[in-house]
Amino acid sequence: MSKLKHYETMFILKSTLTEEETVAQLEGVKALFEKNGAEIVATDNIGIRELAYEIERCKRGYYYVIYFKAPAASIAEIERNYRNNEELIRFIFIKYETKKEIASWTKMSDEALKKAAK
Repeated sequence: MSKLKHYETMFILKSTLTEEETVAQLEGVKALFEKNGAEIVATDNIGIRELAYEIERCKRGYYYVIYFKAPAASIAEIERNYRNNEELIRFIFIKYETKKEIASWTKMSDEALKKAAK
């Protein structure tokens, strides 16, 4: 198995989803990660926020961040699934490579874990 790399993904779901639909979307994303050999370390549920600009007629979005480790090859498949998801209006992947970046990733994922535990 290839070495797991450190990543962060943030995505925005449409704010028009019901709470049940939002939960189902989040569970679907988590299942997608597991299916592709990713290990979710922490999640940060930021909630509904105003968008900086309108996207697909949406003025607000549901922000969610996942800190995870995954083989580099799995990112393309996760991204392809993101692109095919009509409820997901924006996303980004950030890769952490240097010791300093990984230390920063660890600190952020630890903070997200503490926040989730409250």
